[in-house]
Amino acid sequence: MKVLRAPLTDEDIRAVAEGEEVLISGVMYTARDAAHRRLAEAAARGEDWPVDLKGQILYYTGPCPAAPGEVIGPAGPTTSGRMDPYTPLLLSRGLKAMVGKGRRSKEVLAAMEKYGALYLVTYGGLGVLLADRIKRAEVVAYPDLGPEAIFRLEVEHFPAIRPTASYLQR
Repeated sequence: MKVLRAPLTDEDIRAVAEGEEVLISGVMYTARDAAHRRLAEAAARGEDWPVDLKGQILYYTGPCPAAPGEVIGPAGPTTSGRMDPYTPLLLSRGLKAMVGKGRRSKEVLAAMEKYGALYLVTYGGLGVLLADRIKRAEVVAYPDLGPEAIFRLEVEHFPAIRPTASYLQR
């Protein structure tokens, strides 16, 4: 099984076959709807982003608060399609992989092809188990958004699968 570590290269992306399971280790960032909207608004104003996403992996999750002694609370994937209006912009700025659940729009699929990016799905309903793969978590942008803030995660063997093209077709 392949292990992916950011920053990802074009070779890393091409090396993952459709239907292949991967493990992500190292750094992964989180962002959901509200953070995506803020990134798009900052880009429209010509402002720098608070996080450089070039070569990075973005996990679509809004983690629950951590229980005492835990790194993070349950951190299951959210529906990726909610980020579709913003995804081509992020890909144009160097984002290399996204992790979530569900299908993507034709526009996102075209942008992934154009910019050489990868979409991975992970297991919905297993937020507690996925949180066990997160070894460190810190908010790095938009703390006022609570669970929708951008987190920097350090993960170890976080499981994901590259979906087949037939799955992604809407």
